[in-house]
Amino acid sequence: MSSSESRVSRLFTWIRARIRRHRLQLILALRVTVGALLAFVAAQILHLHLPLWAVLTSLIVTQASLGRSVKVASDYLIGTFAGVAYGGALAILIPHDSEWALLAVLALAIAPLAFIASFRANFNVLPITAIIVLLVPSMQHVSPAASALDRVLEVTTGGAVGFIVSFLLFPSRAGEITAQTAADMLDLMADALSRFLEDHTRELDPAERRRIQDGIATALTRLNTIGAEAQHERNARLTSGPELGPLLRTMLRLRHDIVMLGRVVGCALPAEVSMRLEQPLAHVEAAGRDFLRTSATALRAQKPPPPLDAVEHAFRDYSEEFGAVRYEGLTRDMNSETVERFFALGFALEQLREHLLEVHRVVGEWARG
Repeated sequence: MSSSESRVSRLFTWIRARIRRHRLQLILALRVTVGALLAFVAAQILHLHLPLWAVLTSLIVTQASLGRSVKVASDYLIGTFAGVAYGGALAILIPHDSEWALLAVLALAIAPLAFIASFRANFNVLPITAIIVLLVPSMQHVSPAASALDRVLEVTTGGAVGFIVSFLLFPSRAGEITAQTAADMLDLMADALSRFLEDHTRELDPAERRRIQDGIATALTRLNTIGAEAQHERNARLTSGPELGPLLRTMLRLRHDIVMLGRVVGCALPAEVSMRLEQPLAHVEAAGRDFLRTSATALRAQKPPPPLDAVEHAFRDYSEEFGAVRYEGLTRDMNSETVERFFALGFALEQLREHLLEVHRVVGEWARG
């Protein structure tokens, strides 16, 4: 292969890698573009006065996941209809032929709707719609009722087009994205478990521990957000699959376990106790890390979870050695802070073991067939 062919091959490899990496973003861009163009065409066919609002509504409704499109479309349409009704009523019932009268009607339209929207950010369209219904008649010389009807038709057309495009053109199911996000979080927690238990006598630097915990907290926030979108899909009967609650609760509980481990590891145990726990903790670290990573891979592929044998053996060995240390009275010479952290470590690992069993169960629930 010549050098030019090699460069071309590397270029295509680089392009394919970037496309694969940003697949969801590219699909969203395609859906938004197609939705906007189709909304404009539909507006022209229906002879709508302001095709702009059909196009903008389509842009707003077309979201990264079908669940988010359902939520945004419902909020936007409800807000639009409420704004049209209120603004149209003011325009019809209150004369506003002069500039001062129009200013007063605008104040009556904006103030209460802006107050309502302050409680729910999803209803920011309320005052905007009322303003359009009030001002467009004077600009286009149409009646307030006709302006209100046009606004409803424009938004309905744009919303319908945006939702149909989101549903038909490379649809991204929020349920599937939820599983992918949960798998990413499992990988993060596997890394955190490895970092915290690789040397139980050494406390991590606070900045490093904070970085690890903040990364997991950010992943949990994103998981909860996408999980809410997936629930909208389920409520609208646009998708089926396992219940989201068990997966979200298990991720939250695992996150609490990692937080607790980060706080209790690194206590200065007596040499004999440290030596006896070193090997069992190493086995717990390896088994827990491998199980979390393999579970993440299984969840992404929606395959059955990995076996629990290694996890059960590792935690049983640690529990037996932990109990032997207590039975032999090796904790008597520890100071109060060390004793507290020693028992807190045992409690945290016991909680982790229970929640790994939950991971095994929920990954099995998400397995196809």
